[in-house]
Amino acid sequence: MSRKPIIAANWKMNVTPSEAATYLDTFLANYTEAQATDIVIGASFVTLPKAAELIGPNPAVSVAAQNMSHEASGAFTGETSAAMLNDIGTDYVILGHSERRSLYGEDDAVINKKVHATLAAGMKPILCIGESLEEREGGQLENVLRTQLSGSLADISAEQMADIVIAYEPVWAIGTGVTATPEQAQDTQKFVRSVLEELFGGDVAAATRIQYGGSVKPGNAVELLGCPDIDGFLVGGAALDPESFAQIVAAGTAG
Repeated sequence: MSRKPIIAANWKMNVTPSEAATYLDTFLANYTEAQATDIVIGASFVTLPKAAELIGPNPAVSVAAQNMSHEASGAFTGETSAAMLNDIGTDYVILGHSERRSLYGEDDAVINKKVHATLAAGMKPILCIGESLEEREGGQLENVLRTQLSGSLADISAEQMADIVIAYEPVWAIGTGVTATPEQAQDTQKFVRSVLEELFGGDVAAATRIQYGGSVKPGNAVELLGCPDIDGFLVGGAALDPESFAQIVAAGTAG
């Protein structure tokens, strides 16, 4: 089954609204029509409205929030709801990133609530999963990923999976400059797809897009995207430079 690549930039806690204007002026000049690759810009809550405004109805590029509360509204100081994100034209929400899991204690149950809230608001989750180096070396890779997938996708239907993107990010490769080899990445992505088949059946597993993340750069993007079970990237550091990110997107378009 042919799956359209999806390449997303995760700016993390970088890029102010004014910096986003400069970035997107440069980047969007190359992407004004529908592309062979879905392109997503993941901006901070403060920068997201400006990014959404600048991108507008561009058919090639979407915007993503980097997190979200599962609560609909109420006395939750500092939180942002699905309705707020939907109101400014957010298309995707990045959920379960390893930094949210490790630094802020978000577990699969919390992430699952956020997945449901995102879908209910008409947006698409980019669900992040991944193991630490200790877990990989300790033979826990498959158990960790299966637990994260089954917990984060609890009570999700096969039909809802059509709107969910999975992002596999080995924690040991995020921002370290160390990248999983294409063989390591492909083997793990193939395993992730096998778990999706266990949970939702073969058709859903074959249709679900699975991104790779972890020190993706222009220099390794083509080789990684050539792997049969890698359907795009969730890009961190290399996405902070519009020219670098454009080269990574070009790898997806070429593929």
